Amino acid sequence: MTHSPTRRTILLTTGAATLTVGCGEYGNENSDSGSSSVEAGTELAKTSDIPVGGGKIFKDEKVVVTQPKEGEFKAFSDICTHQGCQVTSVSGGTINCPCHGSKYHITDGSVANPPATKPLPEKQIKVSGDSIQLA
Repeated sequence: MTHSPTRRTILLTTGAATLTVGCGEYGNENSDSGSSSVEAGTELAKTSDIPVGGGKIFKDEKVVVTQPKEGEFKAFSDICTHQGCQVTSVSGGTINCPCHGSKYHITDGSVANPPATKPLPEKQIKVSGDSIQLA
């Protein structure tokens, strides 16, 4: 004698599977979305290309370079820690994600405006003369 599943069992199973898939990307601690295949030593920009109090996004390299104060350069992943969108602008002292409005401070990558709760991972750069390179 075989028992066929009830409508309730099918709906509960489908709902649980959908919930699991839907939550799978949010907050994925093991995500490698901040990694870049660009080699160390690759020049990103000239120091004059990065505005004081602002920054520039390098989409192909997945890096944001900022200059919070004259002569001080910082670099961060350009992948939002909320849901993995690529940030698209730097203005008003923040790095901005278009997907859900998360903003990060240009000084240290910390969250300035949720829904993101984690800072942007810092990237290593080297400033040599007027050249900014990945370290």
